[in-house]
Amino acid sequence: MQSTPEFNLDLIRKYDKAGPRYTSYPTAVVFNEKFTADDYISQAKHSNQSNKTQPISLYFHIPFCDTLCFFCACNKIATKKRDKADTYLDYLDKEMAIVSKLYDKDRVVEQMHFGGGTPTFLTDAQFERMMALIAKYFPLIDTDKRDYSIEIDPRSVTKESIKKLASYGFNRFSLGVQDVNPIVQEAVNRIQPTEMTANIISACREVKARSVSIDLIYGLPFQNLSGFAKTVDAVIEMSPDRLSVFNYAHLPHLFSPQKRIKNEDLPKADEKLAILQMTIEKLTHAGYVYIGMDHFAKPEDELAIAQANGTLQRNFQGYTTHAELDLVAIGVSSISSVNHSFSQNVKSTEQYYTMLDSGKLPIYRGYILTDDDKLRKQVIQNIACHFELNFNAIEEKFNIDFMNYFSNEIGDLKIMHKDGLLKMDSNGFTVTAAGRLLVRHICMVFDIYLRKQSKQRFSKVI
Repeated sequence: MQSTPEFNLDLIRKYDKAGPRYTSYPTAVVFNEKFTADDYISQAKHSNQSNKTQPISLYFHIPFCDTLCFFCACNKIATKKRDKADTYLDYLDKEMAIVSKLYDKDRVVEQMHFGGGTPTFLTDAQFERMMALIAKYFPLIDTDKRDYSIEIDPRSVTKESIKKLASYGFNRFSLGVQDVNPIVQEAVNRIQPTEMTANIISACREVKARSVSIDLIYGLPFQNLSGFAKTVDAVIEMSPDRLSVFNYAHLPHLFSPQKRIKNEDLPKADEKLAILQMTIEKLTHAGYVYIGMDHFAKPEDELAIAQANGTLQRNFQGYTTHAELDLVAIGVSSISSVNHSFSQNVKSTEQYYTMLDSGKLPIYRGYILTDDDKLRKQVIQNIACHFELNFNAIEEKFNIDFMNYFSNEIGDLKIMHKDGLLKMDSNGFTVTAAGRLLVRHICMVFDIYLRKQSKQRFSKVI
């Protein structure tokens, strides 16, 4: 189901509450320390028994950054010392040695993603070592099914380094841009000339990348409608395959770098909404499809095609076509999704190194899904990816009576139907054009843990 989202200011003001992005269900706030490394090992064994030849997805977290972007909410280490990465690679080696033994060798790596931090913080020699280690422990592939992506900082790469990344098998590149306005860039400590970004995108095209993605953020200091319009125009000119347009969540009490951003420098709520509306109008006029939850893609991109044919999925990497694969995550703070469980590594390198030195997996929390979780996860996936929910299909798959099982949720859906967020009958509902921007809020109806939540943990939907 693809249509242009409708910007309905009254609905946005009514429903613009805080809520998850649902890259997982249950969300990470439900993870707990009762889940141990033994639980993870057990889930991996179960997965091998039921998915003997199913490929896997690998994720590597590279936490280092050369400079600190003040808006950042990621787990990162700002440093100029490249040798810190040598030590980190030593411990990635140790973790891979343990983890790789849990998965059958015929389960090839169909999808791989490097995130951060800044993965391109690694030097050429460190990258070469990293890829050799991965190939030592996991069966990488070199076929059309290979989906290997990496987040790159245009300030830390050259045309030659892009060629080297392509030679390692990377065929998808994601670039942080945020805003092309020098005043905004200075305010968030990310000076990145537009020409530099355009040259790196061109380099990605030259190596025949399957997709190039750009991240933008609205709500940063000194942004306004006319200024961000120039950013969107510049990005359209660069013609990325995919875009993510995120709302900046100012949470300095949680993310200390944001303390360097002054509240009085941030655009007001009405200005932010105007920026978002303008961005949607410009991107859709330029031919981009609104995928959902801040994401846009060209009609010929795999995400848009998957959404059109009903196969789009969602996981910790956002929208994907590989969410059915076990996601095996390596590195500090990384989150795995194996069988019907989530597990997260410790967040500091000190803890990470200590646990691996003792021969232990560096897992500190996780969660095993209940039958109710699996049901609600499927419901939320359907809504987030396809903007519709077929009650009969859910009943058949999970052997339930939908109206009885979700009797508490039906009342909220009826209110949303009345307000125009969705069109519902006895067989299911579809999200309207006006509801598409608020799809996170519709998903929240089925999140049983939000009803138990006592304090604010998420950013606003818009």
